[in-house]
Amino acid sequence: MTITVGTYNVRGMKDDVAALIRVLSAMRADVVCVQEAPRFLGWRRDRMRLAEAAGLRVAAGRRLGSVAVFVAPGVRVLHTESRLLKIFLGLEIRAIAIAVVEVEGARFAVGSIHLDLDEAARLRHATEAVAMIEQVAARFDAAIVLAGDINEQDDKTTWRYIAARLSDCYPRAPKGNGMTFTARSPGKRIDAIFAAQGLQVAWCGGVEADPADLVAATDHLPVVARLVRG
Repeated sequence: MTITVGTYNVRGMKDDVAALIRVLSAMRADVVCVQEAPRFLGWRRDRMRLAEAAGLRVAAGRRLGSVAVFVAPGVRVLHTESRLLKIFLGLEIRAIAIAVVEVEGARFAVGSIHLDLDEAARLRHATEAVAMIEQVAARFDAAIVLAGDINEQDDKTTWRYIAARLSDCYPRAPKGNGMTFTARSPGKRIDAIFAAQGLQVAWCGGVEADPADLVAATDHLPVVARLVRG
């Protein structure tokens, strides 16, 4: 039983939307965790149109926090919720969007996060997000997948915290060089997919899309992982 999960920071659809749609389509994911989803006037409409243009539908995500979960046709959605993380005065409001889905008879609790540039807030939000998705997954007997823009690299405290509880998928079965930022000159891996230790990783890495589209769509590169639940 397999699931393909992607994560993509779409920068509020401020760039080339047609290119963004083509990249989302090229991901061929069952579930896509979105960061910097539209959050201003008409945000529901914009998210819906983006998802539908790429052959997906919106499953979870509130306006505040700007994170969402899109799912492909045929993916059964069992439960969704969106929860705010601790609010720090002067910093962006952060949230987690969670969708419990069923694919090929297997259940997965998939969470989308976008962590802060501030180190202390980033760690606090990571601990909250992991605890929240663990609670949801336990209720539905679902395997956890947590993905998003971590805003730091794998040698830092918050990344290590998440990776100690969930497996960093890319090093287990890397596809490509793993760099995600910036799209124009990728030199950092700050976007990632983490999964329950019991899930096998068939592969994890970049997307085979037109290089011009990847640069034009947003300032991040997407990450996709193929996961297997026995």
